[in-house]
Amino acid sequence: MDIPKRKLGKTGVDVTILGLGGEGILRTFGYDKETYNLINRALDLGINYCESARAYSGSESYYGKALRERRHDIFLTSKSHARDMEGALAHLQETLKNMRTDHIDLWQVHDVRTPGDLREIFGPGGAIEAFVHAKERGMTRFIGVASQFDFDTVLLPVNPAEPEHMSFLEDVVPLANEKHMGVIGMKVYLRGVPRQLPFISTMKPFYDFALSQAVSTVVIGCDDIDQIEENVQFAKSFKPMPPGDQKKLISSISPYARELMMYKL
Repeated sequence: MDIPKRKLGKTGVDVTILGLGGEGILRTFGYDKETYNLINRALDLGINYCESARAYSGSESYYGKALRERRHDIFLTSKSHARDMEGALAHLQETLKNMRTDHIDLWQVHDVRTPGDLREIFGPGGAIEAFVHAKERGMTRFIGVASQFDFDTVLLPVNPAEPEHMSFLEDVVPLANEKHMGVIGMKVYLRGVPRQLPFISTMKPFYDFALSQAVSTVVIGCDDIDQIEENVQFAKSFKPMPPGDQKKLISSISPYARELMMYKL
């Protein structure tokens, strides 16, 4: 059975409901063999959305070494945390070199947190000029972030701790869907922290919760092949979580939510 796919908003691209994130073992240096095997196993299992970022250690280079002739099979993404045009374009050149490709499918403005970030990004000579420039010249097909610009996608946390603290699920997802943006979920497992809670025996409810929201896909960083295989099984067996069960999960996490939200950062 194949991994189900959903439309990534107005991009029109069908992406698997599980994407390989750039965290986990991919956010390291010196694990070339392990990451080569993990990336190719993810592709063998049917994942077609692969994500990285300029800030994620050797992640981009791992993809470049692993993908080779399989580059055309996937929707490849990365991010820049630069706030000015010059810095962002320098990041993109390095990203393309590391990933051994002439373009990426989605380039995202990374780590936008404050009004000050927005002022820098959208001000004169700001990073957004680099993103528009890159899209116009075919270095990226789409651009994304969380903001008011006419982006193609938005990347945001999706987990049952969110409703207790500045919830993206309530404030951003409806607006993004209204604008026909592709919504990409991250931090589904809050970096695995819920495993430490006595009543959590499996992470599957967290995956089902995330995919029951109005998202196109969720990206999950993995430490090894066992984890990628486990998550692929979650994706293949996914069924929407009834609203009542979602409320129960949120309620059970609520006493720990503020502590868990530290892991959003």
